Amino acid sequence: MTKLDNHYPTQELQARDAAHHMHPFTTQSQLAAKGARVIVRAEGCFIEDSEGETILDGMAGLWCVNIGYGRSELADVANQQMRQLPYYNTFFQTTHIPAIDLSERLANLAPDNLNQVFYAGSGSEANDTNIRLVRTYWAMKGKPTKNIIISRKNAYHGSTVGGGSLGGMTGMHEQGGLPIPNIHHINQPDWWSEGGDMSPEEFGLARARELEQAIETLGEDRVAAFIAEPIQGAGGVIVPPETYWPEIQRICDAYDILLIADEVICGFGRTGNWFGSQTVGIRPHIMTIAKGLSSGYQPIGGSIICDEVAQVIAEGEFNHGYTYNAHPVAAAVANENLRILQEENVVQHVRDVAAPYLKKKWDALTDHPMVGEAKLVGLMGSIALTPNKANRAKFKADAGTVGYICRERCFANNLVMRHVGDRMVISPPLIIKPQEIDLLIERATRALDEAHAEVIKQGLWEEA
Repeated sequence: MTKLDNHYPTQELQARDAAHHMHPFTTQSQLAAKGARVIVRAEGCFIEDSEGETILDGMAGLWCVNIGYGRSELADVANQQMRQLPYYNTFFQTTHIPAIDLSERLANLAPDNLNQVFYAGSGSEANDTNIRLVRTYWAMKGKPTKNIIISRKNAYHGSTVGGGSLGGMTGMHEQGGLPIPNIHHINQPDWWSEGGDMSPEEFGLARARELEQAIETLGEDRVAAFIAEPIQGAGGVIVPPETYWPEIQRICDAYDILLIADEVICGFGRTGNWFGSQTVGIRPHIMTIAKGLSSGYQPIGGSIICDEVAQVIAEGEFNHGYTYNAHPVAAAVANENLRILQEENVVQHVRDVAAPYLKKKWDALTDHPMVGEAKLVGLMGSIALTPNKANRAKFKADAGTVGYICRERCFANNLVMRHVGDRMVISPPLIIKPQEIDLLIERATRALDEAHAEVIKQGLWEEA
């Protein structure tokens, strides 16, 4: 790893952080008492903290560092672009070469009819764009009341007012007056937690048909779009039954509803294809992109828009934009990131090497007494923690109590693995090698063993 010396003791850094830095999705007082882990450098699939501990990053940052850490090519491109054109906007009938190059590359990578890109600074911003985009589209087609967007419970589409409204997480909706009007949520396709006695196939159809029921209740003339992640990421890597997405596609086609695929996590190789839409076999009108677009090296997101929608929007002025639309440095870095993904065959590595190797070992985690289900698509996976595999039981303790214990044991064993309720999730860099997968499984198993012992010790091994 390239070393930039840290001359400050960890405790001093933690105190300064607590004094002035508000962390996202965090109880600040608890973190201040505990002290944040200070990350100082990274290389490949590993990060290093201020105490010199080397940690396997099983989450690729926040689902985003697809090409791994430490790629100097991206730093070189950023340096060159900053010296030549550090910033200019695209508001004033102007453009620049990084925006042109990146847009052309994205159009070539995306499915055939998705050829226009509207940029943002993040996936959250891009989903805010999508709200205005689909409503403007229908208004320009003479249907201004066709403005309801249907989403799913436990979906994540960002944490802005718009993105948080599209998402279906109750904890977010409890703060800040969310959701905004004309956002409707249906149930998620989570068979493990909600399938009851139905087979996965029956459950997948039933959950998909909730979309049809909602359209008929709300009125086809009122529903503008359906938005969903091909595979739910922040909701716990929820892999829908195989019957789910074909039925969703049928319903969107039948009722003339725009389909928005939130590809912020699934895009750019995560599922073993360039886009999750290709993995699940759908034809979206709009794809939300971010994260893997630049492998997290620069903040950038956007919406890739189909020709049909783009052509309608092009007939009028779309009164929407951001200061950092297609920021030249971010666009240049994203373009270089995509070049690396293409020329080094990273998506093929996921599909043919890393994902098959990880799947065998990931599936075997169900032998652990606390693991009931293991799901993996490409390099995004989850395991469901349970006190009783036979009936898919939940723990009696509050949701997330056991998951948090497991997450802490992962971190103690120098593995970043996230918990979502009582599910553990992974999303490692796409360049992960088999020997690094072995290390991931070794540390995950040790963490599960330690968490299992701690759960029993605390008297939490009880069914709800």
